[in-house]
Amino acid sequence: MGQIIKVAMPKGRIYKKAAALFREAGIDIPHDVDETRKLVIPLPEIGMEFILAKPVDVPTYVEYGVADIGIVGKDVLMEENRDVYELLDLGIARCRMSVIALPDWKPGIQQRVATKYPNVASQFFREQGQQVEVIKLNGSIELAPLIGLADRIVDMVETGQTLKENGLVELERIFDITSRLIANRVSYRMKNAEIQAVCDALAQVIVRDQVKA
Repeated sequence: MGQIIKVAMPKGRIYKKAAALFREAGIDIPHDVDETRKLVIPLPEIGMEFILAKPVDVPTYVEYGVADIGIVGKDVLMEENRDVYELLDLGIARCRMSVIALPDWKPGIQQRVATKYPNVASQFFREQGQQVEVIKLNGSIELAPLIGLADRIVDMVETGQTLKENGLVELERIFDITSRLIANRVSYRMKNAEIQAVCDALAQVIVRDQVKA
């Protein structure tokens, strides 16, 4: 029997989509894991141990080797810039990172941008040659332009419904986001056969689904 692979899985909406993808790939995650409040779940029957974490922490756990592999959105990878291998685009949890503002926005002398992604935002505006003050917020980024904290925001957009409800518009798309399979560099060498088997099984499902689409 191969070595146990420790998998950092994000809690929330990405977990459900990732678990469904794993099951489709023949990796039989028990359904009771979906509802558990446990944070570390040994699954010896499938050769894995799940670590359920906040999405933003997944690449940190993988980089430091407490998890061998992890599932994380491209937005978090870009923001955190952790030293990990990106093995596979899983094609799930599709959305985009965008610059957003009120419809009457015009460039002003003082430009402030609120975001959960200060590194992503700073790099984007630097590349555009724009000098902005970036303000980090942790929730309800849409509030910032409504109450005058910032004139623009950088945030994820999935359907755009929240923006519409708050009278905001997308000014510019920065990049598209999907969830990725990542690996710890040492684990990828030491547990290569096991990790590659997971990667190959998922890749076959993704290709099959793309053909169906």
